[in-house]
Amino acid sequence: MRLTRIVNEGFQSLGGNKMRTFFMMAGTIVGIAALTVIMAMGKGTEKKVMERVNNFGVRVIMVTAGGGKGHSPPQEGVTTLRIEDAQAIRELVKQDVEIVSPGLMKRAMPVKAGGSQAQPVIHGVEPDWHDAWDWYNRSGEPISAEDMATMARVCVLGKTVKETLFGDTDPIGSYLQIGEVRFLVKGVLESKGTSPMGTDFDNRVLVPLTTAMRRLFNQDHISYVRVKVSDTGQLVQIGERIRLLLHERHHITPPEEDDFAIVTAADIAKTARGISGTLSLLLVALTGISLVVGGIVLMNILLISVSERTREIGLRRALGATQGDIFIQFLAESLAITLLGMALGCLIGWGASLVVGMYAKAPVIISWEPFALAVVFSLMVGLFFGIQPARRAARLKPVEALQ
Repeated sequence: MRLTRIVNEGFQSLGGNKMRTFFMMAGTIVGIAALTVIMAMGKGTEKKVMERVNNFGVRVIMVTAGGGKGHSPPQEGVTTLRIEDAQAIRELVKQDVEIVSPGLMKRAMPVKAGGSQAQPVIHGVEPDWHDAWDWYNRSGEPISAEDMATMARVCVLGKTVKETLFGDTDPIGSYLQIGEVRFLVKGVLESKGTSPMGTDFDNRVLVPLTTAMRRLFNQDHISYVRVKVSDTGQLVQIGERIRLLLHERHHITPPEEDDFAIVTAADIAKTARGISGTLSLLLVALTGISLVVGGIVLMNILLISVSERTREIGLRRALGATQGDIFIQFLAESLAITLLGMALGCLIGWGASLVVGMYAKAPVIISWEPFALAVVFSLMVGLFFGIQPARRAARLKPVEALQ
């Protein structure tokens, strides 16, 4: 009962000067609101990245032409990867993988149909491309082995290209022109969404690989080889075997740089999380600085409050209050300020997160973690910065305080 009465007296004191109490809470409110928004956006971004990684494929190794350790799409104009490399990879890992599918890629190719024009990515693919990407037709027929054998001038459209060139009409059986070559549309792909790099996966046109290499682009090199493994636990080992094979085939010896890159979904996710984590850490550090500044303001205003309430403290001591009672009262005031600021900061942060998600179209996920961190930070700030004013108030001598 005694402790409850002391705490109540502290709350009454705070209610007696609402403006000063608000200024003491301001730093905590801003810091906690910022922390809540940052964590909501961070979790939303991470979820979005993982969705894109799943679009890429979690059991996949991509061997792309061109050196470097980045996770960008295959480099155009690089001739280091050949169809023979894909055949050698297929032979090397045939016991451990489901599919080895080579492909050729050209970006921003002019494609026309009637009076409409688009600039999609053209992919020369083999018939197993659909199984390699777990990406099938919404309508029509896929690229077939017969199309490959005859270098047929047929194509399958992504959703974005279909809508750009044909709108709501069914394009199957219609013709379009890629560069100077006329193609028959034989299928439309299901919508896939966004790639891990943030590009539109559906802005593509598939043609038979032989057609792309001989009739369309007249080249003997490919852009990538997609390897779909049976067991995700074997990704690293199979990737290293492929690396050693290509070193041998391309006559690469250390310290020479690779003229190809090997990327898995785990690599992309790790990089994305690393970037997101670094940014979140920086923003959380800035939030921490805001909370520390708010704590310093809190401590200084409480110290001023102790000076202004000297007679009150002396009177309470004269009527029997102990040093511990005074200490608890002022410490309770400090904790009440930071916890109330935390509650208001969380409400403002959650509201701001919803507004950001609604109007800025940014991915946000509201979870319990910001609230837990907010409670911990608020308690730490209230305790750390409230101790000094509470000690000063408790050390005042009753006689001196009443003079």
